[in-house]
Amino acid sequence: MIEINQLTFGYTKRNILYDALDLQLKEGNIYGLLGENGAGKSTLLMLIAGLKKPLSGSINVGGHEADHGSAEFLREVFFIPEEMTFPNITVSDYISVLSPFYPKFNHQHFIEMITEFGLSEDQKMNNMSYGQKKKVIISIGLASNTRLLLMDEPTNGLDIPSKSQFRKLVAKYMSDDRVFLISTHQVRDLESLIDPIVIVDNGKVVFNETLETISEKLLFTTAEKVEASDVIYVENGVAEDKVVAMNHSGEPSRINLELLFNAVLTEKTKMNQALPTQQIKY
Repeated sequence: MIEINQLTFGYTKRNILYDALDLQLKEGNIYGLLGENGAGKSTLLMLIAGLKKPLSGSINVGGHEADHGSAEFLREVFFIPEEMTFPNITVSDYISVLSPFYPKFNHQHFIEMITEFGLSEDQKMNNMSYGQKKKVIISIGLASNTRLLLMDEPTNGLDIPSKSQFRKLVAKYMSDDRVFLISTHQVRDLESLIDPIVIVDNGKVVFNETLETISEKLLFTTAEKVEASDVIYVENGVAEDKVVAMNHSGEPSRINLELLFNAVLTEKTKMNQALPTQQIKY
């Protein structure tokens, strides 16, 4: 569905953010895009959405080059930014203007979603709180039924019940012919939702793996339950030390995405031993 080949991008030619980045995203998956602050997660989403132009390389989305901005490309991509500005009109009026650009937009599904979020079509968008605006744009994105849905920090501004509703709605409106790519630093909000996990660092994709493979190869537990020689990464705690370890027995464990992220960024050699097909690069 999405093929990024040798992507190079920088805001200046002397300040390169991505250097020959390669990434493939397949339909039917909700990808989690992780990276440190400043790693370029938002920029990568904008590049895929065609909002920025690479210095070199290509981004192909469903057979269309992202930076060409063709009508065929634009009707199959929806981008939910972290920050939003809306006009002084009602939700209903906004939808009447926006929905014609998305031929597969489902108005009934949209109404169901904003109702789930406790909103109505009669509300003025510029009078809404940040969280309410986020709920509207999430609902529009899901109801657009585009093949590609890009979300930048979608749970920012949502309270705890709304985050639960968000996870439920994303799972409900995901389908085998769609790709969702969610950039987030709030991994605990999305641990039960995103799969596979993509991690970017120093201008490269350094990790791209499914939860099934991660669970099969790695063990997330406490230090006293594993041999010291199997420990890949350890995080010291007040009560106990949490670790990522090699999983020799195939014993299942609950994946801790924060631990995984830190292990990928700090323990390249050990992670490559545990996941030899991954070849984490820096």
